[in-house]
Amino acid sequence: MHKILLTGYSGFIGSEILNQLSKNNTIYITQRNKKKIKNKNIQNIKQIYFKNYDNLNYKLSKLKIDIVIHCATHYIKKHTLKDIKKLSDSNILFGNVILENLKAMKVKKFIYFNTVWENYDSIKKNYFNLYAVYKSIFKEIISYYKKNLTSVKFYNLSISDTFGSIDKRKKINNIFKLNYKKNKNTKILSKNLYLNLLNVEDIIEAVKILINKNYKSDEYILKNSKNFSLKEIVDRINKSSKEKIKVKWVSNKTIKEKLFKSNRLKNWKPRKSNIRDIVNTIKK
Repeated sequence: MHKILLTGYSGFIGSEILNQLSKNNTIYITQRNKKKIKNKNIQNIKQIYFKNYDNLNYKLSKLKIDIVIHCATHYIKKHTLKDIKKLSDSNILFGNVILENLKAMKVKKFIYFNTVWENYDSIKKNYFNLYAVYKSIFKEIISYYKKNLTSVKFYNLSISDTFGSIDKRKKINNIFKLNYKKNKNTKILSKNLYLNLLNVEDIIEAVKILINKNYKSDEYILKNSKNFSLKEIVDRINKSSKEKIKVKWVSNKTIKEKLFKSNRLKNWKPRKSNIRDIVNTIKK
């Protein structure tokens, strides 16, 4: 049983990590406000409430933690001036407090998530939005700690688009799902828009491998072996259902995500991210 500090436990990926890893580990979660964990099946949870970063710093310095899984983030596709403080706070400052306490907590592994959008259209440092810039800055901060904390292994997991049965975000899968149930049209940029979709359960499997294997510090892109077009997904739904999903295609322009080649995570491959899994998630 490991002692794991998990940030961002209420997010899409973080909540699934909490659900699965709390069965066999003690999970410490950070909270700015006192909230009860609604899922009664989740056990072995210790809640760390903090009012400010000085308060968090003090509480972390008293802990002994084996592994940190840093999921906390704040995503905004297109920011305004009022978003800048929260973007920098959630994506840089909060994580920096965690990093500053790795030595005191005697942490052995630091697992964190990055975005492929910092290299938009396969051009390095071609940032898709300000969020991607902040994620890139945090990655540079980690490089500093990686150099100075040789006892800690750092694992960077870059991911693109994700999905899952518990997903409530305003992503294309959920927009499809909502309109499918309401028999409404979904307006899509192009019928030849291709996405690299990964089931959150496959991401959790990657995290479990890094927890249980003694790999050296490294960076990985977790991705599906195949990109799926939205037309392909819609056609598969309509072929297998009496109720048809209605789509208004704006164009036929081919739009594909281009991902850099990276080190392959040994002993991992997506097993629950095929088109059948995607379609079943929408139809549920």
